[in-house]
Amino acid sequence: MQSLKRLVTRRSRDSLIQFKRSLSALPINASADDDLQNQVLVEGKAGSRVAILNRPSSLNALNTNIGARLHKLYASWEDNPDIGFVVLKGSGRAFCAGGDIVALYHLRNEGRIEECKEFFRTVYSFIYHLGTYLKPHVAILNGITMGGGAGVSIPGTFRFATGRTVFATPETQIGFHPDAAASFYLPRLPGYLGEYLGLTGEKLSGAEMVSCGLATHYSHTEKLPMIEEELGKLVTDDPSVIESSLEKYSDVAYPEKISALHRIEVLDKCFGHDTVEEIIDALEREASATNDAWCNSTLKKLKEASPLSLKVSLRSGVRARVVDKDFAPKWDPPSLDKVSDDMVDQYFAPLSESEPDLDLPTKQREAFN
Repeated sequence: MQSLKRLVTRRSRDSLIQFKRSLSALPINASADDDLQNQVLVEGKAGSRVAILNRPSSLNALNTNIGARLHKLYASWEDNPDIGFVVLKGSGRAFCAGGDIVALYHLRNEGRIEECKEFFRTVYSFIYHLGTYLKPHVAILNGITMGGGAGVSIPGTFRFATGRTVFATPETQIGFHPDAAASFYLPRLPGYLGEYLGLTGEKLSGAEMVSCGLATHYSHTEKLPMIEEELGKLVTDDPSVIESSLEKYSDVAYPEKISALHRIEVLDKCFGHDTVEEIIDALEREASATNDAWCNSTLKKLKEASPLSLKVSLRSGVRARVVDKDFAPKWDPPSLDKVSDDMVDQYFAPLSESEPDLDLPTKQREAFN
């Protein structure tokens, strides 16, 4: 929450840099056409419940209403002895593209800062609840899974990726930094893959997700109806039984030859540094020595990102990218050498006494490792 305060009070008109697609999404109230109940649909199964994110025209982008409804549903299901496990999936071509940053952009410009803060409180609280959930959880990542979409899935027990899955944490490209559990799961990836993904916003396929551990299972998309049917018949709260059912339809994953996973040694060599400047220097040396297309494309992504966001992201342009879509953000500060340590420190400083911190039930619900 401390970084949120810096974000919503930042006045750089052109940069608007502090809001992301990662779970940090918008807090907007439901209207008659986009009603709260319909934003999250529920299917009752023999021994489980299925929650369906249902904003397909917005790629199931998260808002405060969705976060609150999910939290309420999950709490009631956790207390219900007739429900053994929970499944979460999305409607349309996305699981969840993260937060509704377009709506959040407009809320900020209208001065509705408290509504922005309420979004973060609500969704972060749900993610913590998911990460400490007492029943098995299956997230079916059939489609776009970015930012906050990863936040409402990866902390759970099982993550089932498919041939349609596209994962990314693209926050630095819009002037924010990976959040929504990203500081938990990115550092646990092999080598320095987490730093690479968090800084560049590079996409991973479903096969890459399961290969690096972000997903627990993978299958070809055409098997998905059989998987869902199998899960719907289960009456159990035993994770091993659920895992056996998922394994039955799983396929061996083969990341493509161009995958960064095949360059893990070079990746570690370049991203295993303490500063963004050193990472860029290492990439430039490698590109000069090898003329590797991967090094050049990675450098391009880093140089397109917000310099401040890169430094904040390593330590832990909504308008241009998503609203006007001119892809010409004017970052403030404009370059890495203009980003001081004090600027980065602000994102990690305690909140003032007048600003309530995020109150998570850490004593009542211990996070799983």
